[in-house]
Amino acid sequence: MVSNVALFLPEPQVTDQLGIALGSVLHAGDIVLLSGDVGAGKTHLARALIASLLAAPEDIPSPTFTLVQTYETRAGPLWHADLYRLSDASEIEELGLSDAFETAICLIEWPDRLGEVPTQALNIHLQEKGGGRQATLSWASGAWAERLEEVSAHV
Repeated sequence: MVSNVALFLPEPQVTDQLGIALGSVLHAGDIVLLSGDVGAGKTHLARALIASLLAAPEDIPSPTFTLVQTYETRAGPLWHADLYRLSDASEIEELGLSDAFETAICLIEWPDRLGEVPTQALNIHLQEKGGGRQATLSWASGAWAERLEEVSAHV
């Protein structure tokens, strides 16, 4: 059974709050799939989440051209991938992403390029709505329900 929660993000600072709140509940092995149109806020949310986990501030570039950026965080290794430029799901293996699913927090933009989507993933779909954004968080694994109650309380 798939569960979901919709959150209205009226301004960028609330998107930041969502990223920070999510960062506080993530650990190695968690997969967060970020979907939405170009400009929907996927990278903005990812940057806020990553910044909340870094021990010291650093530049957080979009992985659009590098495909993957990795970080050492207080919660363990974190991989931020942007799969927009992939042409085939077989390229996932070349990136080493499958191994990272087991050992790191993985934030994946454009997850439709994955081919097979990990069932334990948290899906976040962002879209413009009412002058802001709506984030729809959905999951099939029961492990997310309790953690997302805490997240929702901070947004």
